[in-house]
This record gives sequence, structure tokens and C-alpha cells, in this order.
Amino acid sequence: MFPADERPAEPPAPRWSGSAPVPPPRPRKRAWGESAEPTPVPPLPAEPPEHRTPVDPWAGADTGGWELPSAELPPLPPTLPYPAAPPARPHPAPPVHSPAPPAPRPAPPRHAPPRHDAPPVAYPVSPPPVAHPAPPPVSRAAVPVQPAAPPPPPPTPPRQRRAKTPPAAPPPGFQAPKGYVPVAVRKRRRWPWVLLLTLACCCGCPAYYGVPMASQYPASATLPAEVADLRLRDDNNSKETAKRLEAEVRKAHWLAEDTFAGVYSTSAGKRVTVFGGTGFRLTPESDAQDEITRLAGQYSLGEARVVDTGVRGRHERCAVGRADGDDVVVCTSVDHGSITTAVFTRLSVDDSAALLGTLREQIVTAEQG
Repeated sequence: MFPADERPAEPPAPRWSGSAPVPPPRPRKRAWGESAEPTPVPPLPAEPPEHRTPVDPWAGADTGGWELPSAELPPLPPTLPYPAAPPARPHPAPPVHSPAPPAPRPAPPRHAPPRHDAPPVAYPVSPPPVAHPAPPPVSRAAVPVQPAAPPPPPPTPPRQRRAKTPPAAPPPGFQAPKGYVPVAVRKRRRWPWVLLLTLACCCGCPAYYGVPMASQYPASATLPAEVADLRLRDDNNSKETAKRLEAEVRKAHWLAEDTFAGVYSTSAGKRVTVFGGTGFRLTPESDAQDEITRLAGQYSLGEARVVDTGVRGRHERCAVGRADGDDVVVCTSVDHGSITTAVFTRLSVDDSAALLGTLREQIVTAEQG
């Protein structure tokens, strides 16, 4: 308790300003990448710019020579006066409605002003705002009605094909040469060429691949007793060799419809062993290569040589090898209906290929349906 004369003076009550007290701003969060050290406030100028004495940049300079006479330029025409503005039309004033009195605002709570340790900074005081009279409230009846939106444009009609220009008529007085007879030029149509191309693609491709198949399958095989100077051997050893070869053919080509094998020889001591089978084959070229690969180990065959048969759909391969210590030539001929393989002794590759063609014509017979 303080005595009556030592009691501290109460602070004067703040005047009511019509606004609530503004709390101090919160400390701003540091942004991404911003330095943690605060940016120093730039120092204020010692004297505001508006209080400084103006300086003439042209003080002491001789500017008398700048006033040059303009004798060469004509004088400017007199300026015409502006036309008088039309009188303003009177406009009826909008009805004035007396606004309702505003509700009394609660008085802000009394509190002591915030204390600041730092001395206040003097800033230039701006002039008080000019009070403008509030515009009178406008009733809803005075608000202009907006016009309706224009209707959408009609749809654009489709483009029509431009009519072709008729051929130019001959000039007046034109005379054709003697013996000239006008003939109407017919327009060439392209649809027959398109039709022929379609027929060629639809019928030509199947015919190209289907004709060899139809002419080579089905086929039958029969071993003749004589072929040129060759004679079919009928001894027991030759019969056993033929049976063994037929079994090997049946095992290697299990889709074959029929198999055949035989041993031929000549009076000069040449020996030809032929074997094969009949049945449909879709890829005779790869089948000929597979047959040479199958016999390569048995006869020690070298690199295969392609032989041109001259018949579409028939493929032939020949290779040189050894059998029982003698040099042999193994040739195989395959088409869409049969396969024929022969082993030749004491003959060249070209002679063996030619003799295989002769044997094939005598053994295999194509059955025309």
C-alpha cells in the first residue's frame, strides 16, 4: 500500500478511435534457402529529399547561344477555337432512401499502451485523407436490365462441289481444215485397271504357289528293272541293303505315304543306291537341306552344292563324301510330292546330278487328279 501522496498516477484512458486494437505481427517464418541472419534495415537519410535545396544543373553555363532565330520556318496557323459543348440534359435524380442507423459498436477494452524499448522512428506524416460524400444507395428498380444474348448463328451449310467449267467453244468464224471430222474425246476410266490388279493379286498369288503343288502331288513310286545302262540287283545282299534303307527313310520321314529303295549297277562296275518316299511336302527347299544334313555323318559329306533343276517347286542338293573307303557323291531331289536320294560311285557331281534326274523320272510318277 502506498500513501495517498506517493500513489502512482493512473495512465490516461485512451481515446476511442472506432477500431479494435491491432495485435503485434507474428515473427515471419524463414523461407527456403533464406539466410538465418536478419537483413539489416537501411539507414534513413539525414535529411528528407523534399527538404533539400534544389540545385540548378545549368548554373554558370552560357545558354545564350541556344536562342536561335527560326527565320526559315513559316509561322504556325492560328489555333481554331473548340466548339461549344451542347447543353446538358436534365437527368432525374434517383430516389433517396434513408439508411438505417448503424448498430452501436462495443467499446474496446481499456488496456495500457504497449511499451517499446527502442526509441520511436520519426516518419513523414501524410496529409489526412479527403472525405468524399457517400453516394446515395441505388434501388433495384433503377438498375438497368441487361439485354438478352443474341441467338447463335445458323449452321454453315456443307460445301458444294464446284461445277466444272464446260470446254471453251471455238471462236466465231472458225473453219476446220478440209477433211477434219470432230470426234468426242471419251474420258478414261481407271476402275478396269483397279479390277485387273485386284484379280491379279487374288488369283495370281494362289496360282503361282498352287500350280506346282497340284502338278507334283499326289505321286507314286515304282523301281524299274532297267534305267539307261543301270540294272536293278536282285541278290540277297542288295535286298537286305534296300530293306535297311527303307526303314531309315520311314524313321526319318514318318509322314511319308510310301517308301522305296534299290541298288543299281552297270557292267563297268559303277554302283548307284537309290531310296526315298512319296507324300505331301510344304517346304521342299528346307527338306532337301535337312536330308543332306541327316546323311552328312553317315557318308562324311562336305559342303552341299545347290543344283538347278529347271522345274519350279523342285530343289536338289549334292555333296561329296566317302563310303567303304571309296569316294561317293550323295544327291537328293525334293518337290511337293516326293523325295529321292541316291549315292553314286565313280561319277562326278555334274554326272551324278544328271543321272539322279533320269532316275527320278523313271521311278516317281505324278498322278494328275
